[in-house]
Amino acid sequence: QVQLMESGGGLVQVGGSLRLSCAASRSIFSISLNDMGWYRQAPGKPRESVAVITRGGSTNYADSVKGRFTISRDNAKSTVYLQTNSLKSEDTAVYYCYMTTNVNVYWGQGTQVTVSS
Repeated sequence: QVQLMESGGGLVQVGGSLRLSCAASRSIFSISLNDMGWYRQAPGKPRESVAVITRGGSTNYADSVKGRFTISRDNAKSTVYLQTNSLKSEDTAVYYCYMTTNVNVYWGQGTQVTVSS
């Protein structure tokens, strides 16, 4: 059973930065990996897609984070990253990573990001 382990969340002031990481508990053959990405869920709000990166390296971002967040991946390490800059109070949420193969979608347990003003 593959598990995704997230790290890097925490408490930061408005304008600060955090780097979130998400690594698979065991190696997933890089040839099997397709999209990787991040969702987030704030209290009382539905889960929303934040960023996605394809196997070929193409990226897509929610309008609310464009220009501030950067997603990247390391297939050899089965790891996906989310660099968050210029954080705003509305970025406060639990952030969930995911990885997809042709047959499965794997989810992380979530990491809390709290942005204080």
